[in-house]
Amino acid sequence: MPPRPDLYCVLGNPIAHSRSPAIHARFAALTGQQLAYERRLVPLDGFAQALAELAAAGCRGCNVTVPFKLQAAELAHTRSERVLLAGAANTLVFAADGGIHADNTDGLGLVADIEQGAGLALAGRDVLLIGAGGAAAGALAPLLARAPRSVVLVNRTHARAQALAHAHGALAEQQKVELLALDTQGLERDFDLIINASASSLAGAPVPVPASVLRPGCLAYDMMYGPAAQGFLDWATRHGAQARDGLGMLVQQAAEAFALWRGVRPPAAQVLAELRQAP
Repeated sequence: MPPRPDLYCVLGNPIAHSRSPAIHARFAALTGQQLAYERRLVPLDGFAQALAELAAAGCRGCNVTVPFKLQAAELAHTRSERVLLAGAANTLVFAADGGIHADNTDGLGLVADIEQGAGLALAGRDVLLIGAGGAAAGALAPLLARAPRSVVLVNRTHARAQALAHAHGALAEQQKVELLALDTQGLERDFDLIINASASSLAGAPVPVPASVLRPGCLAYDMMYGPAAQGFLDWATRHGAQARDGLGMLVQQAAEAFALWRGVRPPAAQVLAELRQAP
């Protein structure tokens, strides 16, 4: 009788839209890895219990999506430098001794898709990052590491944007990046790159910034993908920007997680191309 494949999963609420199972199944097929990858809908008050149940079931690792990335960082036993800086985790590794290690591959995936997928070099650019939750927190350090000229944070709760900027102040100074936290009323400039890391697309809400932030020909990037991102993409295109959804980020961050779990780097560009071509 063949051994059971190693179990991995993605945890979130909502979760039905997630394409992570298909992506990791394709990674496994292309790299010859034996694993099973599932979606798990977690009650909003049940994340800690879900982790305990997965550990008891012998799960090897999981991805974490909204709204549990901050909890994932808090509940882990060890944390990568990226998680310590962001305070958020999207990738967990379950050790044989019951320990849980947290990492964050979101920002790595975002930067890879912007620079390799969209062809926009970040060095010297002006960047607007919308949101200050787990998604934005995971993205900020890798963005700063690419040495843009400036990064401006805006969030519905201004204090959260200020706290996120403060936590990354030393890194911004080291990279010689101007890092500011503003409220939407203070947005009186335009940008080369606008990244929507807020929950507005998932909630079907209006774009939370004015169209005046869009520099002619800029890249407007929504971390969501599929129908949820369409409103933001339409808004960006209507105002002359290049619009891109977060499917490439999803594939690239998944590739980073897969390499962390399995020690093998899958062909992310090939899988992304296949997903883009699929009906």
